[in-house]
Amino acid sequence: MLPAPWEQHCCLPLLPSADILELTRYPVGSYLSVNVGYAPHSTADALALVRQFRRDAAATPWFRLVESFADTLADGMIALAFDLEDSGPLAGDLDNVSVFHDLGVRSLLPTYNHANAAGCGCLDTEDTGLTAYGRDLVRTLNEVGVFADGSHCSARTGLDIATTTSVPMIYSHSNFAALWAHPRNITDDQARACAETGGVIGINGVGIFLGRNKPEGRTARVEAMADHIVYGAELVGIEHIGIGSDFSFDGAQFNAEIAANPGNFSEDYTRWGPLQWTPPEDLLGENEVPGLDTVLARRGFTEAEIAAVFRDNFARVARQVWRR
Repeated sequence: MLPAPWEQHCCLPLLPSADILELTRYPVGSYLSVNVGYAPHSTADALALVRQFRRDAAATPWFRLVESFADTLADGMIALAFDLEDSGPLAGDLDNVSVFHDLGVRSLLPTYNHANAAGCGCLDTEDTGLTAYGRDLVRTLNEVGVFADGSHCSARTGLDIATTTSVPMIYSHSNFAALWAHPRNITDDQARACAETGGVIGINGVGIFLGRNKPEGRTARVEAMADHIVYGAELVGIEHIGIGSDFSFDGAQFNAEIAANPGNFSEDYTRWGPLQWTPPEDLLGENEVPGLDTVLARRGFTEAEIAAVFRDNFARVARQVWRR
C-alpha cells in the first residue's frame, strides 16, 4: 500500500489570499513543505505570509503544524511545514533562521537562481560558489535544525553546501541535467556530493525541468519523473531519492509571477510557453493518469523502494537534521 507522501516542496500563491484548503488535495497523513518566500521578499513579507498560512491552517481541522518530527506522523491530518526559496528574507541576519524555524520553516535555499549575499544561483554565468556568509548560513541551518537545500543554487554553490554541512543536505525539488539539460537541473557531481552527506534529492514534476511541458503531456510528465527516479537510483542509490513536486496550486498566478519578475528567472523558464505541472492527483494515481507508484512498479521497483521514494527517505534525513 502506498504511504501518504512526503512532499518536500510545493507552492501556494505567495499572497494573503491563498487558499490553504487547496492543500487538502493531498491525502491525510501527508507531510507538506510549502513555500513562504523567495528572492523578492523582505523579512517582513515572508513573516507575514508564514503567519497568515499558520493562522489559516490552525482554523481548520485538516492540518497539524510541524513543531517536531513527531508532528509529521499526522494520522488523520496533514502535517504542514514551510520553506524559504532564498536567503534574501533573512536580510543578512542569521538570527532570523531561528525566527523562521520557530514558525515552522524546516528547509531553506541559500540562493534562488541568481547570486546574492550567500552565493551563486543556477542562472548565473559566473559561478564562485558559497560566500563566507553562505558558509556561515549553512552552519547556522545545521545548528538550528533546518535543511540546507541546494535547489536553484549554482553547481559550485551546491557542491560547497555539501562540503560545509555537518548533516545531510537536500535538493528539495531538482531533476538531473544528464537527462534534460536545463540550468535548474543538477549535475551528477552535485547528486553524488549530496548523497555522500547522507542527503536526498527530490524529483519534481515541472514540465520545463522534465522536457515535457505540453499541456496535454500529463502521462508523459509522470513517466519523465520516473525516468529521473530510475536515473538517480542507479547513480546514487534509491535511498537518496524522494519527491518534491514543485506543484503550484495556482499555475496562472505563478506564470504571472514569472512575467512580473523576469529578472528572477530567464528565457529558460519561458521559451516553452506557460509552465505545466504534475498535480498531486496525477502523482498519486487519483486521475485517469497512471500514478507514479504504478509507473515505478511497472519498471521493477519493489513496494519498499516505492515507499522509500514517496516518504521514507526524506523522513529519515529529517530525523537526522531537525533538532526536535
